Amino acid sequence: MTDQGIGASVRRKEDLRFIKGRGKYTDDIVLQDMSYAAIVRSPHAHAKINRIDTSAARAAPGVVGVLTADDFAAFGGLPCGWQVTGKNEQPMIEPKHPILAEGKVRHVGDPVAVVIAESRAQARDAAELVEIDYEPLPAVVDMRSALEDGASVHDEAGDNLCYDWELGDREAVEAAFRKADHVTTLELINNRLVPNAMEPRCAIGDFDDASGEHTLYTSSQNPHVIRLLMGAFVLQIPEHKLRVYSPDVGGGFGSKIYHYAEEAIVTVAAKVLGRPVKWTSDRTEAFISDAHGRDHVTKVELAMDKEGRFLALREQTLANMGAYLSTFAPSIPTYLHATLLAGQYTTPAILAEVKAVFTNTVPVDAYRGAGRPEATYLLERVIDLAADEMGMDPVEIRRKNFIQPDQFPYATPVALTYDTGDYEATLTAALKAADWDGFEARREEAKRKGKLRGIGIACYIEACGIAPSNIAGALGARAGLYECATVRVNPTGSIQVMTGSHSHGQGHETTFAQVVADRLGIGLDQIDIVHGDTNKIPFGMGTYGSRSIAVGGAALSNACDKIVNKATKIAAHLMEASADDVVFENGSFKVTGTDKQVAFGDVALTAYVPHNYPLDELEPGLEETAFYDPKNFTFPAGTYVCEVEIEPQTGAVEIVSFHASDDFGNVINPMIVEGQVHGGLAQGIGQALLENTVYDNEGQLVSGTYMDYCMPRAYNFPNFTVDHQVTACTHNPLGVKGCGEAGAIGSPPAVINAIVDALKDYGVSHIDMPATPAKIWRIVNGGMAAAAE
Repeated sequence: MTDQGIGASVRRKEDLRFIKGRGKYTDDIVLQDMSYAAIVRSPHAHAKINRIDTSAARAAPGVVGVLTADDFAAFGGLPCGWQVTGKNEQPMIEPKHPILAEGKVRHVGDPVAVVIAESRAQARDAAELVEIDYEPLPAVVDMRSALEDGASVHDEAGDNLCYDWELGDREAVEAAFRKADHVTTLELINNRLVPNAMEPRCAIGDFDDASGEHTLYTSSQNPHVIRLLMGAFVLQIPEHKLRVYSPDVGGGFGSKIYHYAEEAIVTVAAKVLGRPVKWTSDRTEAFISDAHGRDHVTKVELAMDKEGRFLALREQTLANMGAYLSTFAPSIPTYLHATLLAGQYTTPAILAEVKAVFTNTVPVDAYRGAGRPEATYLLERVIDLAADEMGMDPVEIRRKNFIQPDQFPYATPVALTYDTGDYEATLTAALKAADWDGFEARREEAKRKGKLRGIGIACYIEACGIAPSNIAGALGARAGLYECATVRVNPTGSIQVMTGSHSHGQGHETTFAQVVADRLGIGLDQIDIVHGDTNKIPFGMGTYGSRSIAVGGAALSNACDKIVNKATKIAAHLMEASADDVVFENGSFKVTGTDKQVAFGDVALTAYVPHNYPLDELEPGLEETAFYDPKNFTFPAGTYVCEVEIEPQTGAVEIVSFHASDDFGNVINPMIVEGQVHGGLAQGIGQALLENTVYDNEGQLVSGTYMDYCMPRAYNFPNFTVDHQVTACTHNPLGVKGCGEAGAIGSPPAVINAIVDALKDYGVSHIDMPATPAKIWRIVNGGMAAAAE
């Protein structure tokens, strides 16, 4: 199966329909008698709602209903999926998150009312007629101000503090700092990002009054969890009365994991009105309604001995939660961030202190990498600064502190145990590809042309494959994080696989089929992957955190093992042999030491046509389900090298080369993995150079369109060089680790390290993201200190 099984660069099966425009997204779904919703959103960041007058909107052409918070009084609010316990066992403050604003709005874009009409245009026109009497209140946007004397976003959190949390050994860290020969200190910002998936979010609610069943069609990465949250907390109905179906989804990057108000709105409205209701976001609406990512302000300190060995690290971070707690938001700056602060290094003592803050901004939640880019960024930046302060080579200071291959499994001081890795291997490969040793000659050549040239390195690690459930539960998760797969062998030998993972661009229909092809010895064209429909899949926890292949693929592999086990018994009966003597090779069951064999297809047919069948020993049929809950996270790691050239007259940065060397464990489809790395690099470089979410002091989003929010284009990137080193994961059956987020984790510090290197002659030790031409121009042309802040 080397031409199509595990390890083969098979072209993506799903691309045939996507390239031909035959994908079916939520907005493509048209139901009989369907109506359309337009949501009236707050123009204020913070205001009381004194009165809502819907009379004019109700009288507008085509309008079939107008709903406000009163119409949702019987339903629960939007639940948060993660509980964080702060210092001194203090639970986090969890204010109510209403579906529609109740008495007060807390960010620009907060939904206040919904207008449903016969057409989308009629709904939007009528939404303009809803009159709302707002009483503006002081807004708080800056996290430091919010904690000092800022306006209160929620009555339940008068000081705007959601939680004050820490991880690590404070005494050990303080002792290490006292004996350190050198301490490097850095303050930095991890800028807020807007996800900008290609397909804006969409939701359709439908209700069958004969069966009492709801159906929600939604562009979600996580249909079963949406069903779980909506059924238990919002609608408060038995979950089998709610079907959630996510067809093709055009990208998510984390922003489509969560349960959003719009999903609840259309589901409730469909029942109230007795007809299907569709809502589709436009691009501007997405800027103020999709959960944002990142937004940390951090002080980090690194203590070292005189040889540059790391003794301790401590950080103090303010993490913006926005106006409400989104589904996974509390876990991002805590368990998905602080636990990665050891990086690839043997730092013996670490202390992370995190304060989560409410502000009058759009809620913040997981975005590609989720907490791990923030950890890698602060770590790889402070290491580069430390090397500069101590007069050390940035490569050698990393190499000196690497965890060595013979130290695995390696327990870090921040709650994780890495199972395997070889950081020297990825470092060596990346340096070779980048011609690190030849850089100074290229810098001199650039100088002769009037350009500033710099090179930067970053060594990242991430924890992905999220589960395990017992660890996640101990850390505050309110759900299990296993995965499920059902392998159904049809009578003619074709196969359907029902997986709880969800594909929104990753190529699961190909990658998962390759695993089945490898396990069962049949062709890819005989295998269909089914996902995204809670009525078809036993259960599942969706796709995020690079868990699809490490958890979902492992469940699939285990289900295949069950198929082979049962099929072996059927084959043994057909060949009148002992099952212990039967082996499965290349798609056939063979009796060892003989020429007897029977094809997989014949065994499948026998399972469903049991005329000659041991019914007293085996049930008919050939279908197996496996749930997989891993023993540990997986730990992909790698080294990225970025080389930049700066035009001093304009401040423009050109990335002239970018080299990535990753360890993702065993690779199922190298071509798809390379594509995943490219996508991640594009997003990470976008954060480093271009993207930024800007609010003014009144909480107005001033970067709310593509005229103001700078998305990266193809011309912003060089041809990436991607290399793979392999240390197989030790605890899942495929030996895989996950690759979806790596590029977005490792690239921001590599880019900024390169820019700082290029500007070192100007006395620059740090520049915050995004490193825009304006910032750099001010550095080069004077006012360096102010511009670099």
